Amino acid sequence: MLKLIDSIYNIRLLDDLAQKKTSIHKIHPLAKLLTTFVYLATVVSFGKYQIENLLIYVFYPVLILVLAELPVVSIIKRVLLVEPLIIGIGILNPLFDEYTVTLGEITISRGWITFLSIFIKCSLTVLVSILLIATTGMDKLGLALRILRVPKIFVLQLLLTYRYIYVLIDEVFRMQRAYSLRTPGHKGIHRSVWGSFAGQLLLRTFDRAQRVYQSMCLRGFTGEYNMGDDLRMGFKDFAYFLVWSLFFIIARIYNIPMMIGLLFTGV
Repeated sequence: MLKLIDSIYNIRLLDDLAQKKTSIHKIHPLAKLLTTFVYLATVVSFGKYQIENLLIYVFYPVLILVLAELPVVSIIKRVLLVEPLIIGIGILNPLFDEYTVTLGEITISRGWITFLSIFIKCSLTVLVSILLIATTGMDKLGLALRILRVPKIFVLQLLLTYRYIYVLIDEVFRMQRAYSLRTPGHKGIHRSVWGSFAGQLLLRTFDRAQRVYQSMCLRGFTGEYNMGDDLRMGFKDFAYFLVWSLFFIIARIYNIPMMIGLLFTGV
């Protein structure tokens, strides 16, 4: 039961974090969304052997974490959930790319370099995507997508699916609590009732979602996504997008970590 409660809290944590009033949170959602797009495009555009060029891109998420006053441990835990998948994607690279390179006195397979490149790229993209949600919220991201003329059906589908997760988890919590009251002393749910439990969960969540939809219609919902916020971007928002985009593009063209190393070592 405690694990389920923790799961509900963890899902809603990003929405709670998006309600902060820091300087990053006050940036227009469209500016943050476009900045994230530029970041993702430049990160994934690097070659599979260009690991040192990626190091400078750690600066952006670290600065956002600090300025937005986000809990580092909670954010990192969410990134770690994806790491097994990332490792599974690239772990076989050393077997397919057996050519070796020499780094100082160490000789390693180029496959390990490509694996590390995939790992860094995926970790950075996942981290920045989580930071976007944690500093903006799904509702304001939907607003930014509508400003970009994304069809409203896709925006509504995204937002309602995201909200439906809450309905699903809430129903799981209610059903597990009822089950535990009827079977005292049992840990978890016995496998003999997994099928009926899943079926009842599906029916209950459908019914709950239908009631939510009817409530939305009674409150004037017509299929259009209306936030009621000011759609205009200010000077600060444009500056945020332009400065960061320029930084990402310059870092893509020039090897800034190597330039910094040469500056300090003089080699």
